[in-house]
Amino acid sequence: MRIILSALAGACLATSAVCAEPAAPDAKALIDDQVMKDIRSWIDTEIVRLSITTQNQRYGDIPQSRVEELDKMWRAEREADDKPLISATLSNPLSVYLSRMQGRSVGLFVEIFVMDDKGLNVGQSSITSDFWQGDEAKFQKTYPKGAGAVFIDEPEWDDDFKIWRAQINMTVEDADGSTPIGAATIEVNLTELQRRQSVGS
Repeated sequence: MRIILSALAGACLATSAVCAEPAAPDAKALIDDQVMKDIRSWIDTEIVRLSITTQNQRYGDIPQSRVEELDKMWRAEREADDKPLISATLSNPLSVYLSRMQGRSVGLFVEIFVMDDKGLNVGQSSITSDFWQGDEAKFQKTYPKGAGAVFIDEPEWDDDFKIWRAQINMTVEDADGSTPIGAATIEVNLTELQRRQSVGS
């Protein structure tokens, strides 16, 4: 993924006039029913549900103070040589699966992560800046809103790679689709999505 984005950025350096920040695309128009159907086809799977429910059971009713301790630990590990919490999360089966889904998208998905019922990361395709998402809109506008909730954030311009990005955030439900168990965030390369849609691929 990073190689693909780097190649795009390199092409932009050669044609800087073309790659100056363009007008923001309409994320909600680009992320249509087909895009959502494709994403749900690999989010609504046993490995995602089982990973979330297992972590929900493991952490149970831990106090908010412990949630914040875990988040603080994650942030500290990002700057440390020893990363037990980060390593354990990035090497678990769900993270391996999400990394594979990101790679399979060939540049369409920039980042993917799944959260439990407290907003703590369960699995992710790359290292996130924090471990707890419960205080952010990506969680607050999905899991607490119930089954089927979707929140598409505003597009952001990535000046390093010269692309527009947006996050699709959604509630993850149990197998019968009625009970929320966690949430997922899929960051989409809108520039690539727009290109694909324009050529019908």
